[in-house]
Amino acid sequence: MADIVTDVAIIGGGPGGSTLGALLKKYAPEMSVTIFEREKFPREHVGESQLPPIGAILDEMGCWEQVEAANFPIKIGATYRWGNNDKLWDFNFIPPEDYVGMDRPGKFEGARARLALQVERSVYDEILLNHASNLGCDVHQETRVSKVKRDGDSVAGFELGDGRTVMAKTYIDASGHVGLLRRAMGVEIDSPTKLQNIAIWNYWENAEWAVRFYDTGTRVLVMSLGFGWIWFIPLGPTRTSIGLVCPAEYFKNCGKTTSELYEWALSQEPQISRLIKKATPHEGVQTTKDWSFMADRLVGPNWFLVGESAGFADPILAAGLTLTHTSAREAAYSILELERGELDASWIKGHYEEIQKKRIAQHIRFADYWYSANGVFTDLKEYTTEIARDAGLDLDPDKAFQWLGTGGFTNDELGQVGIGGLTLAGALGVSRRFHGVAPEWNLNRYNVFKVDLRGAEPVFLPFYHDGKITKCKAYRRGTKTLPVVDFFAILLDVIGQVSDIRSILSVLPKKLKEFDPEAGQHTVKKALQTMEVMLNDGWITGKLDPTKHRIKMETPEEGDIIHSNTDLVEFSVSHE
Repeated sequence: MADIVTDVAIIGGGPGGSTLGALLKKYAPEMSVTIFEREKFPREHVGESQLPPIGAILDEMGCWEQVEAANFPIKIGATYRWGNNDKLWDFNFIPPEDYVGMDRPGKFEGARARLALQVERSVYDEILLNHASNLGCDVHQETRVSKVKRDGDSVAGFELGDGRTVMAKTYIDASGHVGLLRRAMGVEIDSPTKLQNIAIWNYWENAEWAVRFYDTGTRVLVMSLGFGWIWFIPLGPTRTSIGLVCPAEYFKNCGKTTSELYEWALSQEPQISRLIKKATPHEGVQTTKDWSFMADRLVGPNWFLVGESAGFADPILAAGLTLTHTSAREAAYSILELERGELDASWIKGHYEEIQKKRIAQHIRFADYWYSANGVFTDLKEYTTEIARDAGLDLDPDKAFQWLGTGGFTNDELGQVGIGGLTLAGALGVSRRFHGVAPEWNLNRYNVFKVDLRGAEPVFLPFYHDGKITKCKAYRRGTKTLPVVDFFAILLDVIGQVSDIRSILSVLPKKLKEFDPEAGQHTVKKALQTMEVMLNDGWITGKLDPTKHRIKMETPEEGDIIHSNTDLVEFSVSHE
């Protein structure tokens, strides 16, 4: 068998490898891309619940229609038993009245662009890998990379299990948590969290759905127990993924096998017990360690880490596939620009690493926040002080806890404020559920505002669009970065012209219309959330003029996005 010479060699044919390969072939069809997958697809894999940002990437890859044709359930949001009491509450990606029934498959437009899917990974991953192959990637299934050869900090090639060698210009580790290339290159990992959980799961046939919207829409369930939590994710008309997450130490000391603990945990949750009463589990549970980590380095002279080889965040936020798809997309853009040679290579690589590490860290921190807010994990609350300290803040536990819930994590994507499918308003709604009271909006305290860029250094950030990286102007001061793009740029312009809130609210809608002709009241609210973050981060300052109008931003107890559940029966749950 002949050795293989290729431009890009990718270890792993999962969503990371297939997304990266598909985008490379879309924008540079002349580039040779080879994917090595040790298994034969289809194959089972955990991690089925998605977040809305994935849809845009599938659409860009050109496989949205193929994924839609699989008729996966549409994820409207989630129902939680989480916090300081047993009351169920819902988080919706969009207000329920904005979701209407639609034919499947549907186009990536309207409300569908703001929702997500719950996918059967054996089907989903095969669709993506076949799509990459159809675009021209050379896919080798059942082909194991047995050795990554090193030349200092560069990869010198791969050795395959069948004896062949692989030579490439660029090497990609998309091998998941195994991190085959990462380990071979001696990259250390850090676990910036005190959470060390295990996951135990199985697939069930003919479980009932907790709730249905127009037949194919539903919410996942996240049900807290005294020793962990359970996920319930419908994957299709008859198939459901049900898993238990609990501390590794609890499993070690409980005296039960994984199967015994799993079955006992499901019996303790009345909602889950009701839904699986007539269902049948597959034979044998599956397990994995489930604690968060992040690689110390994500790039080298001729290699990149993408997806879970670069880092992993606890599944409470369902961020795994989003982090994988997003990092693969940005790695593809980085490789395309390195090939063009028009931008500085160290700038491209440095920002790829910085963005991924920051995104992973924020999801880890937000997951820690969720656990610390739960009544059965109160020992983690002190840890929020350490999280804040990592961000350059010296806060006591109560203030750190509130900081995390009121915007300490809200720069997940360039030009946007939010994380995990939550806008800042959504994060404040979650914080109200956790605290029992609504955090105060800083915008309510002032009515005259001024841009403050003193001490800020002008920098450029990468903007990934249409197969190219362009430089976006930004300002950096300490640990804070202000991108001059989208709502941020509009607000800098508006507040540079007028200062009082009444005038700002008069000018802002017109400027938003110039940016987006379809901008309405919802867009104005999102812009005000961005203004809140700018105020919190010190990019604008405020003062109170008692003669002028003030704004009143509120976080209602029962909002459109986050509210008490009304469509499921309440049960009391033991926290023993």
